[in-house]
Amino acid sequence: MARCVEEHDALIAEAGDAARAVVQHKGWIRCLRTEEGLRRAIANARRLDKYGVDYAILTGAQSREIEPHLSKRIIGAIHFRGSPTSSDPGMLTKAYADLFLRKGGHFLKGDARGLIEEASHWSLPSESGRITAREAVVALGPWSDDVFRPLGYDIPLAVKRGYHMHYGVRGNAALSHPLHDGDGGYMLVPMSKGIRLTTGVEFADRDATPNPIQLTRDEPLARELFPLGERLEPEPWLGRRPCLPDMVPVIGRGTRHQGLWFAFGHAHHGFTLGPVTGRLLAEMMTGEPPFTDPSRYAADRFRN
Repeated sequence: MARCVEEHDALIAEAGDAARAVVQHKGWIRCLRTEEGLRRAIANARRLDKYGVDYAILTGAQSREIEPHLSKRIIGAIHFRGSPTSSDPGMLTKAYADLFLRKGGHFLKGDARGLIEEASHWSLPSESGRITAREAVVALGPWSDDVFRPLGYDIPLAVKRGYHMHYGVRGNAALSHPLHDGDGGYMLVPMSKGIRLTTGVEFADRDATPNPIQLTRDEPLARELFPLGERLEPEPWLGRRPCLPDMVPVIGRGTRHQGLWFAFGHAHHGFTLGPVTGRLLAEMMTGEPPFTDPSRYAADRFRN
């Protein structure tokens, strides 16, 4: 986690203007409605002092100096100033993909469930014909178990689901920082598509029918916090976050096979940790000294 911003910054610098345009360096704000909530948030923030986290404790009035349309129900806030954010993660990821292509990479489409081990390599059918390679990386997020389980790996991967919806604003309202309602359990985030309302965690099977009840319950609270306008989409987005029991990803070798590697289970931090995961995995695959001890992320750590 400590290296995630550095690795993103390196890719952004190389990807160019398209990447820089969708990254902001304003941090995010945790808003509190009650004295008890504010005291608890301050205590939690101060536990981060030893890690050098950059934050400021704000009164309600100071919060509204930064975000003028913030509700007067907010009596205080914690501004975490050191976290970059992206107003369009999809566009940033596309900029990274374009950089990959410029460097000679290729994208081929196929069904990863067809991955098989052959004599000295891995093989996979694709729309452009069969692909063969000495090594393969399973990095399919919440769908990774569709590949690793048939290969004989018993890794306890599960999912947490979450929802979001984009909104317009009322009148001339504007939002420039992501806001977390510390007493409400949701976030409002300024995005290129509008103001995004994100929910908390839903515990459900990966492919269960969507159930946006959290969004329904969060929306009235969010309208108290900030003057949201109308919904901008007919249906909410549903995301699936791949999680392990210790909330630590699996990054490293598949010990039952030669040339098989894993990179999945990043919980709510896949976008954040993607580049630094790539760094660690590349170092392991090429025999370079890894920048951090990779044993913490081993796939076989769950064995009894």
